[in-house]
Amino acid sequence: MTIGLIVNPVAGLGGPTGLAGSDGVAVQQEALRRGGRRRAGDRAVEALRVLAAAWPDAAVLTAAGPLGEDAAREAGLMPQVAYVPAAAASPVTTADDTARAAAALAAAGATLILFAGGDGTARDVARGLPRSPALPLLGIPAGVKMYSACFAVGPAAAGALAADWLRSPLPTAEAEVLDLDEDLLRAGRPDPRLFALVPVPVAAGRTQARKAATPASAREAVRHAAAGAVDRMRPGVRYLIGPGGTTAELGRLLGLDTSPLGVDVFTIDADRSGRLLARDVTEQQAFEAVRDHDAQAIVTVIGGQGFLLGRGNQQLSARVVAALGASPLLVVATEQKLIDLAGRPLLVDTGDPALDLRLAGHVRVTTGPGSASLYPVSAASAAPTEGVPECV
Repeated sequence: MTIGLIVNPVAGLGGPTGLAGSDGVAVQQEALRRGGRRRAGDRAVEALRVLAAAWPDAAVLTAAGPLGEDAAREAGLMPQVAYVPAAAASPVTTADDTARAAAALAAAGATLILFAGGDGTARDVARGLPRSPALPLLGIPAGVKMYSACFAVGPAAAGALAADWLRSPLPTAEAEVLDLDEDLLRAGRPDPRLFALVPVPVAAGRTQARKAATPASAREAVRHAAAGAVDRMRPGVRYLIGPGGTTAELGRLLGLDTSPLGVDVFTIDADRSGRLLARDVTEQQAFEAVRDHDAQAIVTVIGGQGFLLGRGNQQLSARVVAALGASPLLVVATEQKLIDLAGRPLLVDTGDPALDLRLAGHVRVTTGPGSASLYPVSAASAAPTEGVPECV
């Protein structure tokens, strides 16, 4: 059994910098100008170290340089390069590089394609793979959106799945590869579209579900939950409000013109009216806004997946959350979203395993005025032996 590895070195650049995605050279350059940092390689290394611990001599096929070879070597593996792009030494890659790498790894004999990136990367990998026989793939979450169901819940879970695959092929299930137009996303009109159905290794607790939208019938419940969160807010506190339908409704109740998919900074006055301090901030701006202040982040639950942090709100980075103090999160969601998780825990994936473990345990989820649920939280970045939650 052979693992094929692809890393999209520019995946996720646009998240912490408030750009709602990383598609296109212009967006990537703007993300770097705003101080964005390439993290896909780091996330890949984290997954590959779990693989290397179980299989030090694992057979890994990959693409040259930052497209996979660098991460494999940093993790202690000795990969075989099966694809060399025209600009192998450059971190600037194209969607076609990803698709061609996937085709080359399949032709060279890979039995599982492990890739680090987001929905756009998943789409490009699927485009490059032969349709018959269908080759299983698995994503190391390193992008911004990650609506698709072909990702592990975190890098450690991805590495553990790859290690299990080398031991004996796991059962696979058909998963959706979804992507959307980032220009429409930035305009507040997310429209995920199905681009492929792919086989993905299945193991309880290690693969995420696709993102589920809030049905129109739940709009009143959303308003009810948002009103409950407003009741819990305190004057003088600086609040970071992340994206989501429930948090958007909270902003409307406070009379705030919040950004549809960004992170905003606001406070409330004694009369419970909101006052916007900064709109659509970057990770750096969020950190500066809450450092040395009494502050809290308001987040909601991603329907179907259960993520609180690490999916679409990367501006709320590990250092930002750590700066918020002992009670960093005000979680708001409808009761139905919690019911739909069928007992699966909420997930946090800040990129800092130690912080994720500190956030794990239980959190109060505000579901309405005077109503709340105490709900379990698990660290998506935890190694499987540390209690990765069931998410299949």
